[in-house]
Amino acid sequence: MPSSLDTDLLSPKPNPVLENPRSEQRGLDKQPRRTTQTFMRSWGHPKDSGLVESSFPLGNSPGLCLSCLWEGKRLPAGGRCGSQPRGEMANPVPSACCVVLAAVVVVYAQRHSQQDSHTQYERVGADVTMKCGSMDWDAAVTWTANGTDIDESHLNGSYLILKNVDLSQSGQYSCYEGSSWHLKYQTTLRVGTPPKEPVLMCRSNNYPKGFYCSWHLPTPTYIPNTFNISVIHGTKDMVCEKDAVPKNRCHIRYIQLFSTVKYKVTLTVTNALGKNFTTLTFDEFAIVKPDPPESVVAKPVPNNPRRLEVSWQNPSSWPDPDSFPLKFFLRYRPLILDQWQHVELSDGTSHTITDAYAGKEYIIQVAAKDNDIGTWSDWSVAVHATPWTEEPKHLTTEAQITETTSASTSSFMAPPTTKICDKGAVVGSGAMAVCWTAGLVMAAYSALFI
Repeated sequence: MPSSLDTDLLSPKPNPVLENPRSEQRGLDKQPRRTTQTFMRSWGHPKDSGLVESSFPLGNSPGLCLSCLWEGKRLPAGGRCGSQPRGEMANPVPSACCVVLAAVVVVYAQRHSQQDSHTQYERVGADVTMKCGSMDWDAAVTWTANGTDIDESHLNGSYLILKNVDLSQSGQYSCYEGSSWHLKYQTTLRVGTPPKEPVLMCRSNNYPKGFYCSWHLPTPTYIPNTFNISVIHGTKDMVCEKDAVPKNRCHIRYIQLFSTVKYKVTLTVTNALGKNFTTLTFDEFAIVKPDPPESVVAKPVPNNPRRLEVSWQNPSSWPDPDSFPLKFFLRYRPLILDQWQHVELSDGTSHTITDAYAGKEYIIQVAAKDNDIGTWSDWSVAVHATPWTEEPKHLTTEAQITETTSASTSSFMAPPTTKICDKGAVVGSGAMAVCWTAGLVMAAYSALFI
């Protein structure tokens, strides 16, 4: 930006029209003078926008306007900025110049304000002191946090004092000069913590191709962190190629198989408040750990109420199961019990459970491991299955017909006869006694009428 912008454009200019006592006769005193403050209102208050206030007159005010200033001319008496004598075509150039120059001033103001802006990192619980740029200690200033005025009780002269800061006090702090609201200083406060010792893990899930290392922090720091990892095999530095996703992981390719030389991996984490590191030392066999088996399926065996057929596949990340075969570990239990039953299988990718409880739902998982080296994988995704159960039998057609016939016959039974005693129908000595007693009674009753 030309230096003349500072000395010519941003400094007040004498206005001979306003100083002329006869200007009142021309009615010029009735035209409102659009000052620097009205210019700032049209572009937003400097408190909100961070603009550096300019000091030249704009718009319709007598004197030098933007377009005339651009051309080095003064405003004609009684005329408007960029106005033309009556009868002449208006020249669009001055208006365009006015817009361009205003934009230049805005850009300059923004750049000027950014020169005094930076980021300040502080620990949780620390006491923070902020100085208002180059302002003297006893200068009258106003501080804001994220656009909100800060109470004067937090000020020591022009200095801002924050006691025992916490995470909620992170934000943008601005300092303005007195009542003019000239932005003098601006900073972004980031409250956080230094990093603790990172957690580092290295594993080979695709042996013999290589291994990967991943890491994370045990607690967040709330500010940006930078991680740097180094891998040394004996005396040779190795390249750890970082993954795009996830960002906290990198891969190392084996340059020598079946080596007895140990690997040394060091992870260093750094932020604006401190640094920390951790180191792992291991041989290539110790970190071999396959991924869990995939596509685990469990299903009942027909006509076998205590059997379940389980099958699975090798993990897709294991590159050469023929040269480096895997063995498997199967566990299962009914949902009603907490105790697992285990079966280790040296080969194959299927197994039949023969001791399941009939009709009980089971949960089943499988793990994998290299036959000779490394450790067991994590368990596979759990699957559920229930052994075969015999379906309940339904009534046959003949049985239904017999039942229907019996019900029909009983519903149309003939009413009992008037016979007092039927030897063919009554059985037993008690019944016979009743029958003879009834006969005697009838005989005596008949004798009364003879």
